[in-house]
Amino acid sequence: YLLRPALRTAGMTGANEFKLTQGPEDSVSAVKFSPSSAQFLLVSSWDCTVRLFDVSANSMRMKYQHLAPVLDCAFYDPAHAWSGGLDNQLKTKRSRWCVTICYCPEVNVMVTGSWDMSVRLWDPRTPCNAGTFTQPEKVYTLSVAVNFSCGNLLISTLLGKCLVRLALVMLTRCVCFQGYVLSSIEGRVAVEYLDPSLEVQKKKYAFKCHRLKENGIEQVFPVNAISFHSVHNTFATGGSDGFVNIWDPFNKKRLCQFHRYPTSIASLAFSTDGSLLAIASSYMQEQGDVSHPADAVFIRQVTDAETKPK
Repeated sequence: YLLRPALRTAGMTGANEFKLTQGPEDSVSAVKFSPSSAQFLLVSSWDCTVRLFDVSANSMRMKYQHLAPVLDCAFYDPAHAWSGGLDNQLKTKRSRWCVTICYCPEVNVMVTGSWDMSVRLWDPRTPCNAGTFTQPEKVYTLSVAVNFSCGNLLISTLLGKCLVRLALVMLTRCVCFQGYVLSSIEGRVAVEYLDPSLEVQKKKYAFKCHRLKENGIEQVFPVNAISFHSVHNTFATGGSDGFVNIWDPFNKKRLCQFHRYPTSIASLAFSTDGSLLAIASSYMQEQGDVSHPADAVFIRQVTDAETKPK
């Protein structure tokens, strides 16, 4: 499927958007809002830091260091955060090259995926390892959700493959739940369903996005980031083309496209109440070590007109 064109293009940076000050000094790996408030945002970076921002005041509240680039971060609760990266450390426990982290509040575990071909569960109260599950390949991203008919579900995407059947054939870049939705480096997004019934499986589809046609040549960009709106269940995608799109998966159409950001979109996060979207505009080395715009994190106030299905 190729989703129908955008209904509108959202405005340029202005009263509804601002850039965080004291941002990372190297590529942004992840942005994550607090589970209880749109006020606080975690930002991890290849500059070996994790920063906590007070979004409402546009100020950095805290910064702590790793010994090597930090590849992901996640809130455990409003007062505690976890992070992991290339220093072989999962704050506060060790693993090997932890590249992705998420928290499952329903069973109170932190879940990490690693380039050592493992998925690990951590009890944050101790903290200690609560289980290790070997994977056939390196783990690049994962997501956890609760399905009351099937129990707790986890999807991890591996090098060139996934633990569930995909509609994408290229390397998977990002995976998010609410159905679930996957993106890939080939400028495609797949909307998939876990229910194996034929009726439900007929609803799944994939579509092309984050592509630009210039001088008769179509450029295809990786889709690096997905974030779901907690109220409307629509989702945002960010690509290496520097654009952020909002999609309505139910009606198979694009709701809007924001202005073009200075460089690739590396990470996205809606706040818990759906009022804000954090956008990491950060070069992802697609063309090697070349000159590029400065990495930055933008905070955008979003409206129902941009995020509600029509």
